[in-house]
Amino acid sequence: MKSSSKAYAEAGVDITAGYEAVKRIKDHVARTKIPGTASELGGFGGAFELMGYKEPVLISGTDGVGTKLKLAFRMDKHDTIGIDCVAMCVNDVVCSGADPIFFLDYIATGKLVPERIEQIVKGVADGCCESGCALIGGETAEMPGFYPENEYDLAGFAVGVVEKSRLMDNSSVKEGDAIIALPSSGVHSNGFSLVRKIFDVEGDGLFEYVPELGMRLGDALLVPTKLYVKPVQALRRGVEVHSLAHITGGGFYENIPRAIPKGLSARIDKSAVRVLPVFRLIAERGNIDERDMFNTFNMGVGMIATVSEAEAEKAIEALRAVNVDAYRIGTVVASDEGVIM
Repeated sequence: MKSSSKAYAEAGVDITAGYEAVKRIKDHVARTKIPGTASELGGFGGAFELMGYKEPVLISGTDGVGTKLKLAFRMDKHDTIGIDCVAMCVNDVVCSGADPIFFLDYIATGKLVPERIEQIVKGVADGCCESGCALIGGETAEMPGFYPENEYDLAGFAVGVVEKSRLMDNSSVKEGDAIIALPSSGVHSNGFSLVRKIFDVEGDGLFEYVPELGMRLGDALLVPTKLYVKPVQALRRGVEVHSLAHITGGGFYENIPRAIPKGLSARIDKSAVRVLPVFRLIAERGNIDERDMFNTFNMGVGMIATVSEAEAEKAIEALRAVNVDAYRIGTVVASDEGVIM
């Protein structure tokens, strides 16, 4: 007999909708399975068997999508926001040299609508498949009175593994190293509190067709965060990578210094940065100065890699071979300024 509760339903929680949601997402979860996946959906925990490592080190990362979700609500588009959630976690994990192996998500909503949950989890599964990791579990919570009926929050965490000998930090970075940019797909999932202040996201602003973007504003802002797992794996197969930095909240000024050791700084050639049109639009509409833009957004650079000067061109070629149009934006110099632009 399937469980049900009339009293709980009268309080606003429909547990039968939860069963329907699980039924709908099973196929999406199944397509993320990789060797090591050792549990089925519906248990109390997700199991993963670690195989083939001599000295495995686990690297974990957690994040949410933030207020970008407000745009998904307004546009009623929920099938890519899960990619953002996965990307914000796995892109951090790869910066330590780890390969993501599994992911779990958490969805809390005011009213559980199975069709919407399916769309969200589809995006999560898409992100996992593209990153080569398994979606081994998650949680969906219906919380009437806490969230509005048509709103939800989405967060998750990823676990990766790396041989101890292959762990990566910034200790190998040297003066003269080249700084290589891996382009972003757009705003990714940071700075949306400022984006929402600039644009009319509650009204019809998101539905405005913007010629310089070639699409509606909302569609441009909802472009999902680029996943860098496979490009980074390809890069590390081709050259010795000294460090990586995922350009998230805080932009260039907060994230690039994390990839550079004390006593050294990143000299960035601003004229070399391929700023995406969406950032020019944000700066213009919001009257935001250049320093603040580079301190808030990725500006078209979603990740940077430092490599030796001798391997700079080889690194760019390795990334272009996997369809990442990488290019050089700077050099590591002796300084304590962090980022010099």
